[in-house]
Amino acid sequence: MLPIRPAQAIIRDLGRADYEPVFAAMRAFTDARDPDTTDELWIVEHPPVFTLGLGADRAHLLAGADTPAHGVPVVQTDRGGEVTFHGPGQVVIYLLMDLRRNKPGGKLYARQFVEKIEQAIINVLGAYNLLGERIAGAPGIYIAGGPRKGAKIAALGLKVRGNGCTYHGVSLNVAMDLAPFSWINPCGYAGLETVDMRSMGAEAALADVQQALARELVQQLGSGGAPHNESHNNASNNTTEPHGQAAK
Repeated sequence: MLPIRPAQAIIRDLGRADYEPVFAAMRAFTDARDPDTTDELWIVEHPPVFTLGLGADRAHLLAGADTPAHGVPVVQTDRGGEVTFHGPGQVVIYLLMDLRRNKPGGKLYARQFVEKIEQAIINVLGAYNLLGERIAGAPGIYIAGGPRKGAKIAALGLKVRGNGCTYHGVSLNVAMDLAPFSWINPCGYAGLETVDMRSMGAEAALADVQQALARELVQQLGSGGAPHNESHNNASNNTTEPHGQAAK
């Protein structure tokens, strides 16, 4: 019997949306999905927000004379990793995937999943003449050369439940106000420089990078071929509690 290929992934463009309703909707979607549920990628741009990983140390939220009173909300999440910042001008794509279903080459494992996400980011940066690289033990993508070598341009944080279903995802900095990254230790690393595509000399429309990264993720993750796009879907407010293990 030939293996059954999953339906092509649905890409949903949520526009600009507050973090907490989207977080609740991811959990609700994952609670409700079954082995036949189509994988989805949710594109979103968030208003300013700091998010904390499951085991994050709040000491990485900096305070003192060098940190202004900013009023940016802080949200505890159930993803892996430490603290990060989301804000306007940043591509955020949430990956609601089933790693255990049939895919080209068989099921994905968490480490392979992370590597494929990172490769998608590297490929998109390359299309804008930016060279990105991995750093062992520090998930995300970093500038690979020049005076800003080692600066972080993309982050990822995932939740992988025991049934192999994932949510949370990846962020790529395009054209942001980068100041809030100086008010935290990004991803738990004191003094880590954070850059965006604009500060690296690549001017790009956010919508173009959103679509390019979504397409590349679908290709890398092998989710059923050409994606189906749906724009500006509303996020659910279901707040069912998550379970399972977090993975960064």
